[in-house]
Amino acid sequence: MMQHAKAAVEAALTLGASYADARANRLQREELVLKNGRLDRADAPEDDGLGVRVLVDGAWGFAAAPGAGRESARALAARAVSAARALGPARGEPVRLAGGAVRGEASYATPVAIDPFALSLADKLDHLQACDASLKGAAETVVREASLSLRREEQWMATSEGGAVHQVLVRCGAGLSTSAAAHGRFERRSYPASFGGNYRSAGFEFVRGLDLPSHGPRMRDESVALCSADECPAGKRDLILMGNQLMLQIHESVGHPNELDRVFGHEVDLAGSSFATTEKLGEFRYGSDLVNLVADSTVPGGLDTRGYDDDGVPSGRWHVVRNGIFQGYHTNREWAHAVDETASRGANRAEGWYNPPIVRITNLSLEPGEWDLEDLVADTQDGILCDTVKMWSIDQRRLNFQFTTELGWEIKDGKRTRLLRNPTYQGQTPDFWRSCDAICDARHFELWGVPNCGKGNPMQVAEMSHGAAPARFRGVTFLGA
Repeated sequence: MMQHAKAAVEAALTLGASYADARANRLQREELVLKNGRLDRADAPEDDGLGVRVLVDGAWGFAAAPGAGRESARALAARAVSAARALGPARGEPVRLAGGAVRGEASYATPVAIDPFALSLADKLDHLQACDASLKGAAETVVREASLSLRREEQWMATSEGGAVHQVLVRCGAGLSTSAAAHGRFERRSYPASFGGNYRSAGFEFVRGLDLPSHGPRMRDESVALCSADECPAGKRDLILMGNQLMLQIHESVGHPNELDRVFGHEVDLAGSSFATTEKLGEFRYGSDLVNLVADSTVPGGLDTRGYDDDGVPSGRWHVVRNGIFQGYHTNREWAHAVDETASRGANRAEGWYNPPIVRITNLSLEPGEWDLEDLVADTQDGILCDTVKMWSIDQRRLNFQFTTELGWEIKDGKRTRLLRNPTYQGQTPDFWRSCDAICDARHFELWGVPNCGKGNPMQVAEMSHGAAPARFRGVTFLGA
């Protein structure tokens, strides 16, 4: 596969490209879903192909095809060069590539103890059946669901600067959920998070380590209890966010507004722009002094943990927010110069062989603080603890937001009192992060995988992780029924 990528690059240079790269990708996935004890979904798609990207007179061109060999690699290079020439009159400022890309051979592979694709289908279904069994036992339960998601991507990338990168990226995800119907209400509980559970760059050892069946009975009982719980009342209260909700807050109100192409309007037609404009860099108070948000494509287990991005730039770590002050964007080689940086942050990625890479959020985490969760609850006089994503919305500039979680616990005088349905809070991004006055310590910190982040036109799906420990935010507005 590497020889086909190199052949495409060589052909593009011969045809007049000033820069070229080619990515050959082979993707293997497996999705299994058990619903009410019966197999509801079983998919095992595979695909492979080659994508070629070129620069001609400062304009990009791209072409891709499935299963490309040496001859089709040359044809793809010709198509990419032709596209760049056709698009040249429409471009604005010529593309300039920042430094930082690898030269020479390089490789990376996700550390895996148990190869998920080597396990038998029977072993995987036995695991899901054990999850399903743990959800049984309540007459009010109407839907039980257990899911397993596996992914393996192998990539060969060649560049005209001499880079030759081979990577093997493996991730596993699993979760369970249960829904109850009673008193005219329908309520759902999910573990360890919504949308299929949690995901990690790792082998099947991660799935086994989740010990999902041990959490099934609590999810069952909470879904039933929510059917008779009070609706969360309106008003201003302190908010304690559990990590499986805080990770989405990080994703939507910190990750997306700090993708630099969005800041310059290159996602306005689909995904919106950003309030985090460049004059704020290094000056703007994004959060309280406690808030440290770190982008890290090297963190063990992150869904965007890899050796190199799709520009061939090595993975790295940097602060997006340090001690509450806005410090850095997600950039690629094309956009780094827009904030006077000479090297990319390594945040360029494409979905598969059939898309050109664009700036994407990498693993982005809120650094832990010093609190124990129960001590934080005891220190809260009037608050609500919110657990597990249910639904949300955020405006096109990632400024005004509203989130609803599956479950809330009312806190009065330092004690959890009653279960609450549909706790819904809203706010503005800077005000919200500035109100953070406590973060739990590293014992409570967990990395949460996001397997379904959409961006680009045509839409591309990317994966990344957000680490968080529970945190408290003062004086947050809650909406009532």
